[in-house]
Amino acid sequence: MKHLKHLNKYFLKYKWKLLIGLVITIAARIFALYYIPLIGDSTDAIEQYINGKIESLEVLRTELAINIGLIIGATLIAAFLTFLMRQTFIVVSRNIEYDLKNEIYKHYQELSLNFYKKNRTGDLMNRISEDVTKVRLYLGPAIMYTVTTFTSSVVVLIFMVQAAPELTLYTVAPLPLLAFSIYKISVAIHKRSTVVQQYLSKLNTFTQESFSGIAVIKSYGMEKGINSSFVDLSNGSRDKNIDLVKVQAFFYPLMVLIIGISNVLVIYIGGNKYINGEIANIGVIVEFLLYVNMLTWPIASIGWVTSLVQQADASQERINEFLQENPEITNKKETPDEIRGKIAFKNVSFTYDDTNITALKNISFEVKSGETLAIIGKTGAGKSTILELIGRLYDVEKGEILIDDKNIEQLNLDSLRNNIGYVPQDAFLFSDSIKSNIKFGKASATDEEIYEAAKNASVHKNIKGFSKGYDTVLGERGITLSGGQKQRVSIARAIIHNPKILLFDDCLSAVDTETEEEILHNLFKISRNKTTVIVSHRISSIKNADKIIILENGEIVQQGSHSQLINQTGYYKELYTEQLNEKEM
Repeated sequence: MKHLKHLNKYFLKYKWKLLIGLVITIAARIFALYYIPLIGDSTDAIEQYINGKIESLEVLRTELAINIGLIIGATLIAAFLTFLMRQTFIVVSRNIEYDLKNEIYKHYQELSLNFYKKNRTGDLMNRISEDVTKVRLYLGPAIMYTVTTFTSSVVVLIFMVQAAPELTLYTVAPLPLLAFSIYKISVAIHKRSTVVQQYLSKLNTFTQESFSGIAVIKSYGMEKGINSSFVDLSNGSRDKNIDLVKVQAFFYPLMVLIIGISNVLVIYIGGNKYINGEIANIGVIVEFLLYVNMLTWPIASIGWVTSLVQQADASQERINEFLQENPEITNKKETPDEIRGKIAFKNVSFTYDDTNITALKNISFEVKSGETLAIIGKTGAGKSTILELIGRLYDVEKGEILIDDKNIEQLNLDSLRNNIGYVPQDAFLFSDSIKSNIKFGKASATDEEIYEAAKNASVHKNIKGFSKGYDTVLGERGITLSGGQKQRVSIARAIIHNPKILLFDDCLSAVDTETEEEILHNLFKISRNKTTVIVSHRISSIKNADKIIILENGEIVQQGSHSQLINQTGYYKELYTEQLNEKEM
C-alpha cells in the first residue's frame, strides 16, 4: 500500500468529513447490533415462561412487545445512520476523485513535449480514467466497509465478552487463519491487478490509434488484419482478467468456511456449557449465533476490500509513475516579461532525445523586432525544430537563444508563449465549433474580431458556405474540413491572438497559389511591427521576407534576401528556377 500514501494529502483535506463519517458509522453499528441482546432477552423470557418462571402470558406478551418495539426503533435509526454514512464516505470519495483527476491533468499539461513523444495517448487516458476509478473504489467503498468492519467487529466483541468471555475466545479462534489467508491472496491480487491495468492501457492505445487512423486502415484494406490484432489483445486481456478473478474467487468461500466453523464452535461448545450449567440462559447461545452471523458480511467484505485496495495500489503506482515525471521545460521566472520580438540564435545545436537525431548544428542568425525571417530547406533539414525552440518546446543543448537580448530560459515562460502565435505544419483543430477553434487564440474575442481574422486567413467565405456557418462543429482533429481549410482556420487562430511573434510552419502547403497570394498579402499587413518566421517549400511564400536562410542537414548553407540568393549558385536558385518553370507550364 506504499503507493497509496500519495492520497494522504486528500485525507487531510477532507479530515473533518471523514471524522463525522466515522462517528456516524460507530453509531450506526451500535444501533444495528442493539437488537441482538433484545432477541436474547426475548428467548430467555420464552424459556422462563415454558419453565414456569413467568406465570402470566400477558407479562410475556408485554415484554416481547416492548422488545419488538425497541428492535424496530433501533433498526430504523441504524438504517438512517447507514444512509448518512454512505452519503458521507461516497461523496468524499467523489470529491477526491475530482481532485486527483485535476491534479493528473494539470501535471500532464506541465510535462514537456518530449514526454508525449515517449508515451501513447491511450495509456495517458487509461491512467486518468480507469486507474483513477480503481483508486476511487478504495477511497469510497473500501474505506467505508473497512470502517464498518472494524467498528462492527469491536462492538460485537465487546457485547460477546460481556455475555460469555470464554465462549468468545473459542468463537474468534479461526480468525487468525483468515487474516493469514487474506494476506497471501492479496499479494497475488496485486501482481495480477497490475498486469490487468497494463493490458487495458494497451487496448485503449490500440483502439484510439485505430479510430484516429481509420481512413488509412480502410484505404489499405487492413480491416481484417487490425481486427485480428485487436482480438489477440482482447484475448490476452481476458486471460489476465480471468487469472485475477480466479484468485479473487477464493475469498468468499474462505469467509463462509471460517464463519461456518465459528457457528459450529458456538453450538457445540456453547451447548455443552449450557447443559453443564456454565451458561445460565439459552438466549446467550442465540445471541452468539446472531453475533457470528452479523460478522459474516463485515468479515466477508475483508476479501472484497482487500481486492479493491490491491487493485487501487496497482493503479496508483501507475498514476504516480507519471506524477513523478518532472517537466523538462520549467518556468524559471515568476514575474512577467514584456516581449518585443527580437530573436537571436547563437551557435545553437540540438539533438532529439527520442531518436538521437541531431537536428541543428551550430546555428546562428538574428531577426530584429518587426522583421520577417524565412527558412527553407529539404525535408529533415531542421526547419520545424527552429520554430519549436523559439516557442521553448525544447531547450537547447549547446549555444543559446536570445529573445530581446535575454536568454530564452530566463524569460517568464507564460509571457513568452502568450506572445507567440504558432501555426504548426500539421494543423490541429479541436472537436468543437469553428468559432470556438478560432477563439482558442483569444477567449475574449468578439464575433467581429473572429470574422476579421477569418477574412485575413481567406477562409471566411468557406465558413459562411456551411449550413451552420461559424457554429459548424468539426469532427475529431478537424476532419470535417479539407487540408487547406484546416490550415487557414489555424492561421486565423494565430492572427486573432495578436502576438508579438508569428511562427508559420509550412502552413500554406495545402492551399492553391491564388489563395496563397491573398493570405500572404493579408499577413504582410498584419505582421507589421511583429516578428514573423515563415517555414516553407515555396519561393512565392518567402520571397518578400527581410532575410532568408537555407538549411541543409541542420546547418545554414546560404542566407540573404531573395534578390541576393537568386543570383547565387545553390539550392535556393535551383528551387526558384524549378518552381518558376512549373508555373510557366
